[in-house]
Amino acid sequence: MIRHLVLFKLNEGVRRDDPRVVDGVRAFEALGDQIDELRFWECAWNITDRPIAYDFAINSAVDDTDALRRYLEHPAHQAGVALWREFATWVIADYEI
Repeated sequence: MIRHLVLFKLNEGVRRDDPRVVDGVRAFEALGDQIDELRFWECAWNITDRPIAYDFAINSAVDDTDALRRYLEHPAHQAGVALWREFATWVIADYEI
C-alpha cells in the first residue's frame, strides 16, 4: 500500500474564505467518494499557527503505484488540482506502508 501525503500553502494574501479556496476544498473533499482507487481519504485545515506550518493537508492511501497513477490522472483529481494551482503551492510525499 502507498501513502500519498500533500501539504498545501496558500499564496500570500489568499484567505481560507476566498471563494476559490472554498471551491478547491469542496472539490478535494469529494474525491474520497469519486475515485475507486482511494483506500483511505482525509483532508483538513491545519489547526496551528506556527510559521513553518502548511495550511491544508491531504492524507490518502492507494494499493500500489498503478493505483496511484490512476488516481493522479483521474479527471476529478485533475480538476481539483487545476483549482488549487490558482491560489496555492504544495509539497508531496509518497511512500510504502
